[in-house]
Amino acid sequence: MNNFTKELVDRLAEKLLIGLTEEENKQVLDEFAIIDENLGKLELEGLDAVEPMTHCLDNFSCTLREDVAEESIPVEELLRNSDKIEGREIEVPKVVGE
Repeated sequence: MNNFTKELVDRLAEKLLIGLTEEENKQVLDEFAIIDENLGKLELEGLDAVEPMTHCLDNFSCTLREDVAEESIPVEELLRNSDKIEGREIEVPKVVGE
């Protein structure tokens, strides 16, 4: 059951800002068809009996340290390291196209 269409691939490519040619779109659809076909061949017996995990490691433990307030560096001192500032903000180059 392949839920991928040309329109879906185009929409996803647009969201990711990676324009696809018609040929590339067809390649993606062909690859998803192969993946979808192979997923149908997977048979995992007893999967319903497996308890979901919250982490990939069986012996995972997370110990939180005590939250201790510490004195911060004044913002004005931090901003002295930047060439372009506006108020209390640093101006940075645009990294995403339109």
